[in-house]
Amino acid sequence: MKLGVFNPLFNDLSFTEMLDYAHKAGLEAVEVGTGGNPGSAHIDVDLLLASESAREEYLAEFSKRGLMISAFSCHGNPISPNEAERVDSDNALRKSIKLASLMNVQVVNCFSGTSGADDNSKYPNWPVVAWPTEYKDIYEWQWEQKLIPYWKEIAELAKEHNVKIGIELHGGFLVHSPYTMLKLREATNEYIGANLDPSHMWWQGIDPVAAIKILGKENAIHHFHAKDTYIDQDNVNMYGLLDMQPYGDVLTRSWTFRSVGCGHDKFVWSNMMSALRTYGYDYVVSIEHEDPLMSVDEGFSTAVKNLKEVLIKETPANMWWA
Repeated sequence: MKLGVFNPLFNDLSFTEMLDYAHKAGLEAVEVGTGGNPGSAHIDVDLLLASESAREEYLAEFSKRGLMISAFSCHGNPISPNEAERVDSDNALRKSIKLASLMNVQVVNCFSGTSGADDNSKYPNWPVVAWPTEYKDIYEWQWEQKLIPYWKEIAELAKEHNVKIGIELHGGFLVHSPYTMLKLREATNEYIGANLDPSHMWWQGIDPVAAIKILGKENAIHHFHAKDTYIDQDNVNMYGLLDMQPYGDVLTRSWTFRSVGCGHDKFVWSNMMSALRTYGYDYVVSIEHEDPLMSVDEGFSTAVKNLKEVLIKETPANMWWA
């Protein structure tokens, strides 16, 4: 496995400054935002789509620092009832897939999206209970009329360009759990898989190691984010895990994103790395920093230090003892 970083935490740096920072930290990969919520501060997608020489120059900056691009990422809502958001998200995704193919980038990361409750909706609707039954009806309509038709088309585009899609399992979107991931994959093709972020598993009450096993058995893990979550049980007892308080209200929130090792100890993270290796994932572990208690530098360096101690990098030895 290789250690990498998701670049939006360095959006205040120039492209080359960002790469120098990653190289100095001893990383081997960078996940590059190409639109949507991550933005595209370190890439001009349209320029690179149009110019082979620009693509070569861009990749050369990575190569001379011993870095690779682990994924292009354009997290948006491509089935949003808001037309502008839907169109922008869809365009970013399609362009990212085409650019990934041209630049030999293996994965494009994104969200599945969430539609409205019907064709007249103005806002996304995320059903989380099966009763009253109208919620179940909305859920089924969203999957059958919006989610599956859209992703069937994108899955074929991904297959055509031989680029894997890593859907982040994130609350608020229709694909947010191992079950919903595999349900969409079954309805589309094997190019649709997960960008598995354990931080979102923890706050949903899902054991990330179990999620790795479930998805790994189906070869459905295409990328991996390294972000931790601290669960405050006293606050869970008050607000539940579906906590609507702003992320900045750390004192009272039920859960808070933390840097790697600050929500769960290194033994837990070691178990995840072992599960990834056991179930065939040998690609990039990409640090995502969203810790409200630490600076970018401190949070990032903490994640790098802790992951370097548990990451499995070398090929397993022959079992001379067996």
